[in-house]
Amino acid sequence: MFPKRLSQGYQAFLAGRFANERSRYRALGELGQQPDILIIGCCDSRVSPEIIFDAGPGEMFVVRNVANLVPPYQPDSAYHGTSAAIEFAVNGLQVRHIVVLGHASCGGIRSFYDGAEPLSPGDFIGKWMSQIAPVAESLDAAGSGGEGSGERATRLKRLELAVVEHSLANLMTFPYIRRRVEAGEMALHGAYFGVATGLLFVRDPATGRFEAVTEDAPA
Repeated sequence: MFPKRLSQGYQAFLAGRFANERSRYRALGELGQQPDILIIGCCDSRVSPEIIFDAGPGEMFVVRNVANLVPPYQPDSAYHGTSAAIEFAVNGLQVRHIVVLGHASCGGIRSFYDGAEPLSPGDFIGKWMSQIAPVAESLDAAGSGGEGSGERATRLKRLELAVVEHSLANLMTFPYIRRRVEAGEMALHGAYFGVATGLLFVRDPATGRFEAVTEDAPA
């Protein structure tokens, strides 16, 4: 049976947002989408870009995977879901901004840090997260055991932020992205969301530091 929660949510959407934005949905259905922004985020259920940025339908093209990772450009015979979505957003939709959105308490990054056991024989998560091994090594961020909770939290956050930087660097390995960035036709951005605090941090390209958009989240 279809989940009752989804049926109820759909009814609320139909009576509320859809009714209020009917003309917008009609235009999107007839004319297609023209978002200006691509968000590459984590599939974590607590970090929905549309909610965080209060976006309406058609405003953002969103790609989500474990740990908001962008693999390097690899035009081979393998399947590349994230790269396919990036290709469509950049070359099909002509987005002008790409935002890599990391977040606190990322389960994928924590599992890598802890050397967690595979969840299945295929270990898709472990293989996917192995991409960040060089990042962790550069930070000396592999879990070492015996660390205090404060040190552990600090190391995990450093790794979460470094993964955003890693994905931004990998975006520049896509020839059509590099060409547009260097021509001033596209901008890349890094951001980091605090799940518990609601605070958003945006990377300053000049310094590489993540600065809070606002110092205080509403109580």
